Amino acid sequence: MDIQAALFALGVREDTLSAEEKRSLDVDGYLPLPGILTSEQVQALRARLQALEDEEGEEAGKEVHQEDGTDRLANLANKDALFDLVWANPKVLAAMAHVLDGDLKLSSLNARAALPGHGLQALHCDGSHSSQDFSPSVQDGRRRYNVCNSIWLLSDFTPENGATRLVPGSHLFGQDPRESMEDPKAPHPDEILVQGKAGTVFVFNAFTWHGGTVNRSDSPRRALHCYYCRRGLTPQTDQRGLFRPETAARISEAQRVVLGV
Repeated sequence: MDIQAALFALGVREDTLSAEEKRSLDVDGYLPLPGILTSEQVQALRARLQALEDEEGEEAGKEVHQEDGTDRLANLANKDALFDLVWANPKVLAAMAHVLDGDLKLSSLNARAALPGHGLQALHCDGSHSSQDFSPSVQDGRRRYNVCNSIWLLSDFTPENGATRLVPGSHLFGQDPRESMEDPKAPHPDEILVQGKAGTVFVFNAFTWHGGTVNRSDSPRRALHCYYCRRGLTPQTDQRGLFRPETAARISEAQRVVLGV
């Protein structure tokens, strides 16, 4: 089964995204999708993440990245069938397919909870304009991107709890923030905050400048990051090396194609 057949089997159609949603990805570099998760699904995901944090302790997140001031988890596609509703969601897959020209696989599914008093990140891209593999190219007069990301809000995102900031249209700048800003941690005049209710998903071109802000609340700000790349690239998580027998037993052929295993 090829990726186009897999996407079709998982419910992705040409009209899964509206023309305006596609325009938002092309022009603004991001797309808000409210209500992708129900409140019951949000609560189930939060409970499972807490259980995994308790179970993994100091090892949590080591498959990809650990970060001071945050609780991180990684390799979630292999850790519970519950996470299948995230990485195999047809609406989000359609958005990824639009940005990546239908050439995609899961790069990583991670969790990040910014703890009170922490969470500030410099504006950054998830790809790199200086990397041959992960920089955009121009073909037939249009930019060809290699990576696309999504933030799954498991807490309400507010100015107080460290909502992610991004700079609309910055995927078209052709530069990393560190190349054009004296201090990428400083506010950008055109930045906006990604605000929304838990259950919302923000898909964003990975070259859209973005970064976490400080969580000034008294609770962790929880989110999942579901990240895709083109099929010929090395994923952030070693999907093949970490693929578990129980995952193989539960997922469909189409899902295996999306996982790249």
